[in-house]
Amino acid sequence: MTRQKQAYAYALGAVLIWSTVASAFKISLRHMDPIQLLLWADVFSVLCLFSVLVIQGKLTLLKNLPRPTLKRGLALGLLNPFLYYTILFAAYDLLPAQEAQPLNYTWAITLTLLSWPMLGQRLGLREALAIGISYAGVVVISTHGNPFSLSFSSGPGVALALGSTIIWALFWIFNAKDETDPVVSLFLNFAAGFPCILAACLIFSTPWPGTWQGVAGAAYVGVFEMGVTFVFWLKALRLSSSTAKVSTLIFFSPFLSLIFIHFFVGEEILPSTIVGLGFIIAGNALQQTAKTADS
Repeated sequence: MTRQKQAYAYALGAVLIWSTVASAFKISLRHMDPIQLLLWADVFSVLCLFSVLVIQGKLTLLKNLPRPTLKRGLALGLLNPFLYYTILFAAYDLLPAQEAQPLNYTWAITLTLLSWPMLGQRLGLREALAIGISYAGVVVISTHGNPFSLSFSSGPGVALALGSTIIWALFWIFNAKDETDPVVSLFLNFAAGFPCILAACLIFSTPWPGTWQGVAGAAYVGVFEMGVTFVFWLKALRLSSSTAKVSTLIFFSPFLSLIFIHFFVGEEILPSTIVGLGFIIAGNALQQTAKTADS
């Protein structure tokens, strides 16, 4: 198998797995509250990422990290996983999965918006149009196809879903110039986030899961959403002759996700969800072409 075919295989594997996590979130939240789910998912994520470091022989990289890099990685654990997934899981708890998943997918647009003031990047006409198209999709989804009514299915849920994109975008902005191995960096983030998550769980909930189904769901989320799938995606990017060849595959993920949500979660997918998601994907695609044109 050629390197490019291997890249496609890893990328398709990552896209397929990422397409299942919205369903996993929703099913797991039937057995756990959001902070409990995050606690146990983080445990499994840390174990998964540590195993990857062992298998890849990267423990020496972890041991030899400069102190400023170590502090930075630990500090960013407050953003991801602690704040990001606390907000995201709360959004999934309030919204149908078919709404929360597309809204969260606007993080790339949020990243463009925040890069303007924080990184001094120019906001061109194409980027502005992409932002407008994507957020039109947000309104269509959130109002169930009645955008002029501005009557949201769950105002707090929509606010949390969009708020999670701000945290995720900030996480990547602060990581923009970090040259640390990404798996090492992610392990630091998730290990550092654990004490904060545990403290929040002790204060607002309980760390003891009520059912084995909840733990099983958290294990799936921790290993796949927060762990091995990220490694698959990195592997695909490194094997591919062009980032664009595999990056475009990510656009299939939210549509595949709706299929899984329908069959595994039992939600009837609304036409407004498909239309709104189409707007969001179109906005993301336009943003990518704008970046290509500027580079």
